[in-house]
Amino acid sequence: MLVEETPLEVSLPLSVKPLPSPFPSGCPGLLSDAMTDVPVDSAASARTAAPEGLTLAEEEELRSELAKVEEEIGTLRQVLAAKERHCGELKRKLGLTPLDGLKQNLSKSWHDVQVSNAYVRTSEKLGEWNDKVTQSDLYLSASSTLEDWNEKITQSEAYKKTQETLSQAGQKTSAALSNVGSVISRKLGDMRNSATFKSFEDRVGTIKSRVVGSRENSTDGLHSPSGAGDKPPQDNAPF
Repeated sequence: MLVEETPLEVSLPLSVKPLPSPFPSGCPGLLSDAMTDVPVDSAASARTAAPEGLTLAEEEELRSELAKVEEEIGTLRQVLAAKERHCGELKRKLGLTPLDGLKQNLSKSWHDVQVSNAYVRTSEKLGEWNDKVTQSDLYLSASSTLEDWNEKITQSEAYKKTQETLSQAGQKTSAALSNVGSVISRKLGDMRNSATFKSFEDRVGTIKSRVVGSRENSTDGLHSPSGAGDKPPQDNAPF
């Protein structure tokens, strides 16, 4: 059995109502108006509104003066940079190192601090506080108490015994050192007087005399070459 397919027909209304606008009815085209209000001129946008109480002529005069001041500041910066380079060249020619400049700057800064009013007033205040502290009853009482303790300690038996012990120890140390020095001197004297040392000294003297004699003979031979064959050869055999 065959079923004939029929097309589905959908009927739409003839008039479609538009969606409601999110903007108020009294502000048509709000977004487009806001976009068109943005200024295009960059200079005009950079210029802020004139402060209250200033006319347009006064504002233009102040802006012109500001431009001149900024130009002068730039010129002064260039002059300062050139002066600093010239100062560096002079210091280099004089052999001044950055460390010398740092020391000079520190000395000048410390001098400026010392002659400043704040430093002078602080010094005066500290002097006044010192006078008040040293003249106070508490300070005088503490000083007298310390003096009493010092006197009691120096007059005590323990202090005297300790002082005597240290003095005796120092004397014993000095005596021991002097004894060591005398013993060393005596040992050196005995060594010089020994037969071995004298024999060694005689040998050294003999070698020295032979070396000096051979040098004199060689010098004479150089000054008188004609008589060199008449003299017998020297015995330069080692000792």
